[in-house]
Amino acid sequence: MYDQFYGFSGRPFQLTPDPHFYFESSTHRKAMSYLGYGLAQGEGFIVITGDVGAGKTTLVGHLMNTIDPSRLTAVKLVSTQVEGDDLLRLVAEQFGIEWEGQSKAELLRSMEQYLREQARAGKRTLLIVDEGQNLAISALEELRMLSNFQLGGHSLLQIFLLGQPEFRQTLFHSPTLEQLRQRVIATHHLDPMEPEEVEPYILHRLGKVGWTGNPSFSPDAFEEIFDYSEGVPRKLNVLVSRLLLYGAVEQMTRITAQNVRSVVAEIEADRGIDASTLAPLPVEEVVAAAAAAVAPTPAPFAVPTATNETALEWPQRAADGRPPFAEPAPTRPETDVLELTPEAAPAVAAIDPEQLAALEAQIASLETRLVEQDAALRRVLDLLIEWVERDPENAPNPATSRTWAA
Repeated sequence: MYDQFYGFSGRPFQLTPDPHFYFESSTHRKAMSYLGYGLAQGEGFIVITGDVGAGKTTLVGHLMNTIDPSRLTAVKLVSTQVEGDDLLRLVAEQFGIEWEGQSKAELLRSMEQYLREQARAGKRTLLIVDEGQNLAISALEELRMLSNFQLGGHSLLQIFLLGQPEFRQTLFHSPTLEQLRQRVIATHHLDPMEPEEVEPYILHRLGKVGWTGNPSFSPDAFEEIFDYSEGVPRKLNVLVSRLLLYGAVEQMTRITAQNVRSVVAEIEADRGIDASTLAPLPVEEVVAAAAAAVAPTPAPFAVPTATNETALEWPQRAADGRPPFAEPAPTRPETDVLELTPEAAPAVAAIDPEQLAALEAQIASLETRLVEQDAALRRVLDLLIEWVERDPENAPNPATSRTWAA
């Protein structure tokens, strides 16, 4: 809709990664340098990681566009949670090798034969594995074994591994992957864009679809866009796409910071999440509530308060021969009032320090679980977004879901 209103030739901020819109931020420039270095070496592993939406897929797409297919055969594998044997079958399928009915040994021989034929034809072979964080340890070991294939002292297969930050934890801290780590010749983590890169990024993508200055953006609008997106390309694309839609509906020719704040409020409302309800209570309040829950049931007499008498008055009242407690309310039946002597007065209940420490430990454990559950929920949402991007035809109908429409 907004592309028609503003006269664009396409949608510059669609979620589906498109190398045509590749923008070389400082972090992407470094990543391309490492990838170029790896291609020049012609062996080993290159590892590129980044948060969800950091632009890893767009980076690889841009790289594929720069490759000469007459000199390099590049295949890409978007991994799933597979073990080693299944990964070999997926790789063989990408190479165009028939794998059904073959044993693992036969499959490996077929793959080695394919790589040798490529080398004899003067072509190198590159395997790009995306979503590496989903790979099992056995699958990573099979990739290492594939990198062992050689001809005349030269490696037959080079591998690029892409993944989210947790993949770095698996790769560099798993004791069983030491041999694979020794074959990693370069690694880079894609960081979010810097604040000063947001404006060039937006104008770059707009320029790819014929933007001529309508709509224009106020300088503070770019600041608000960065504040919300935190420099993550996908989050930025979502926001600017909604912003342009908002501008088309309101027939705006200039977008300001106030417009950005209005769209951000709409996005948050569509998510249906109130951040204040997710914030954990202070530990002191939780401890006090827990202590009150386990405290003994109070006796049916009036507890000293500031409105009648304090605890310091109790001994004096007893010395004067007066009852140590306030008279019960006249509305209560006399049969409900306990006649207690000073000796029968119960001591003020106190919380055992050990019990308090145990409660604090339980609270800390609950807070940790809440954080883990929140991270798991965000991971599920990210996977859903990626699924929609990869298979938009089978995605839920936006007309029936405000969440997907967002």
